[in-house]
Amino acid sequence: MRIPLTWLRDYAQVPAGATAEDVMTDLVKVGFEEEDVHRPLDEISGPVVVGQVLSLEKEPQSNGKTINWCTVRVVPEGAEQTLTIDGIDPSGVQGIVCGAHNFVVGDKVVVTLPGAVLPGDFRITPRKTYGHVSAGMIASVRELGIGDDHDGILVLSTLGLDPELGTDALELLGLRDEAAEINVTPDRGYAFSIRGVAREYAHATDSVFTDPASLVSVSAATGAGHAVVLSDEAPIYGNAGCDRFVVRTVTGINAAAPTPPWMSSRLRLAGIRSISLPVDISNYVMLELGQPLHFYDADKVSGEIVVRRAVAGETLKTLDGKVRKLDVEDLLITDASGAIGIAGVMGGASTEVTSETVNVLIEAAHFEEVSIARSRRRHKLPSEASKRFERGVDVAIADVAAQRAVDLLVELAGGTEESTVTDVGTPVAPVAVFLPMDYASARIGIDFAPEQIIDSLTNLGATVETVDGGYSVTAPSWRHDLLTKDDLTEEVARLVGYELIPSTLPTAPPGRGYSRTQQQRRRVVQALADSGLTEILAYPFVSKASNDTFGVAEAGAPRAAVKLANPLSEEFGFLRTSVLPGLIETAKRNHSRGFNDLALFESGLVFLPSETMGTASIPPLGVKPADDVLDGLYGGIPYQPLSIAAIFTGKDSPAAPSHAPRAWDWADGLDAARLIADVVGVELVVSQGSHQAFHPGRAAVLSLRNGDVIGYAGELHPKLLAELNMPARSVAMEVNVDMIFAAAADVIVAKAISTFPVATQDVALVVPVEVPAAAVLEALREGAGELLEDVALFDEYQGTGIPEGSKSLAFGLRFRATDRTLTSDEASAARASAVELAAERFGATQR
Repeated sequence: MRIPLTWLRDYAQVPAGATAEDVMTDLVKVGFEEEDVHRPLDEISGPVVVGQVLSLEKEPQSNGKTINWCTVRVVPEGAEQTLTIDGIDPSGVQGIVCGAHNFVVGDKVVVTLPGAVLPGDFRITPRKTYGHVSAGMIASVRELGIGDDHDGILVLSTLGLDPELGTDALELLGLRDEAAEINVTPDRGYAFSIRGVAREYAHATDSVFTDPASLVSVSAATGAGHAVVLSDEAPIYGNAGCDRFVVRTVTGINAAAPTPPWMSSRLRLAGIRSISLPVDISNYVMLELGQPLHFYDADKVSGEIVVRRAVAGETLKTLDGKVRKLDVEDLLITDASGAIGIAGVMGGASTEVTSETVNVLIEAAHFEEVSIARSRRRHKLPSEASKRFERGVDVAIADVAAQRAVDLLVELAGGTEESTVTDVGTPVAPVAVFLPMDYASARIGIDFAPEQIIDSLTNLGATVETVDGGYSVTAPSWRHDLLTKDDLTEEVARLVGYELIPSTLPTAPPGRGYSRTQQQRRRVVQALADSGLTEILAYPFVSKASNDTFGVAEAGAPRAAVKLANPLSEEFGFLRTSVLPGLIETAKRNHSRGFNDLALFESGLVFLPSETMGTASIPPLGVKPADDVLDGLYGGIPYQPLSIAAIFTGKDSPAAPSHAPRAWDWADGLDAARLIADVVGVELVVSQGSHQAFHPGRAAVLSLRNGDVIGYAGELHPKLLAELNMPARSVAMEVNVDMIFAAAADVIVAKAISTFPVATQDVALVVPVEVPAAAVLEALREGAGELLEDVALFDEYQGTGIPEGSKSLAFGLRFRATDRTLTSDEASAARASAVELAAERFGATQR
């Protein structure tokens, strides 16, 4: 919300020297956030005055253009020239070249004199052009930054002005004003008005507030005005779509009359473009009082106005020229011809007020918030009116706002007020809220005196009655958000002062800290980051195709996923069953921007639903659910294990002198998975496997020693990479970290380091090609016994000297005893035992 300071000063006691920054500082005290400062004089400076054209000579040029050589008086005739700027004639008459042709001799215009600076750092200096020295410029609205029209210069009489020569044009046009912009939270819709902000400023500064509504005298009705019927027999969202509808009529207006500069400048500073006098008056009243209005050309409205829901197949051409297909939930304003507006969102083109309009119907209504919000989103029609209606408008201000618009149309457009008034509907009565005597003090931690509570709520506009045990508080009509005792407590704390609330940190119970799982998770994430991977956070929303590809190992296997009821996008309408889709999307986005060498990981939950989803038993608010109800609620929540995935593309490091970077390969995916397990003291079993998202021959299944599969690692499938436009040979891994944590010992005990020397021996075994190397390694480990410290595969060979259908696996075995130096015979015996078990299980023979 932008607040022009001159407008705010009409209703709040803002000091004369206060700046927009000062106003925002005060409003922060009552819970608003600073946004920006809008100050036209940041772009305009120097002498900009009112001048009068004394002469005008048209001079055709060789380029086909005709210029005007003008003399312009910039001070009253007979007055001394007080401007001491180079290039200004002492007589106060300037010679100026102008290319516009929409003015004549005698017109009063805005003259920017030498030394002035206009928006865009356009500096005015005397300069020779078209054979003359032009000592200034006659300005257009675009050059002054107050409009878009550049077809001609600004003639002040078109604004209804006849100022004295030499008058400060910046002051005249409202360009010396400034605006403070604040962020208004959705629950404080009343602050989308000068009325609301002025009240809050008075709270913040403990000064006097003048309610602009109190300055409007609503005329007594002499009879019913234009007929209105509220037809919403079956409310969709709880309350009637419209519970108050006020109509006033003004006849004989001059719709083409100019908008006065004071009004257009305030609208412009508030962020609304001046369009025409009737439209500007409608917007002005909305900004001032917070009540959106709509003006209809009365001669284009046929029959009575009916407020109703749309019927199937109904359409409406709105003011933006688009024909919109209406939904049966849309609340409409209609007449005998059909729809003439989407209530609270946008009017129809058929009843639009134009420059030829003579008679106007003024609508000031109160609409149900949810209905307006749904229509606005459905039709993608954000407007200043809908922004206010969907946050809540003061139901008691409708007649006042309509009267304010009537008064302005009479004053500025020369209209005549009709004394008949239409005011139909039954607004919902306010509900009194009970606030216990000591509740606010206990909740906030400050001992509020009864006077502070009563004064704060009364200043807010509420009606407060002292009753047994506390206060009965009826919120004002503009604060529909005050529904509970906590809402009232928050207002008391806000108005007494947030700065008075003590800052007290809770004392942590002794012996506590991170849980075992929290410690494990932090160690794992830190280890991956320390190894060079970058952590990212992706959305958990994915497509059905992504879940089908990554959620199950075999294509076409049964898979369940949680479908979102209200997704951000239909394309991403499911919760993820794998973390990899979000990682891949992030990698694709980085590749599209030229970042090709990536090592990314994400730690997050995946959602694996069971057969039971949700529950039909939803406990009521304010009642503690029974154990069986809680069991039902938890039973309907999908299983959400913690998963960590990583993706590697490109090279492992940048190229440098004497350094050739290495391309990431399948082993890097395995290493990342092993690192996760090593950090928490769990051993992974790696075996060749398959997954539809991974390369058929370069994929590993990751298991625990008990055989439970916890994930996969390897190169992604070439066809999948091609479809995703990802680099070939991209590597990925994903593991169920909750299963790893569950398998970890409560305490990791480091093995003692032996001081005795190691004995190493190698063995090469020939086995059938289908035998996994991991299985042979496990047999060697088991057969070697307790003297074996480590065993590792260091070579695999198929070719000359190896029978067809077989392969040679070479392992390095390391033996060590904790209490003695091993002899070669002891190491050899252990090696022989290992080979013997491998031969027994797989038919292995030594090469």
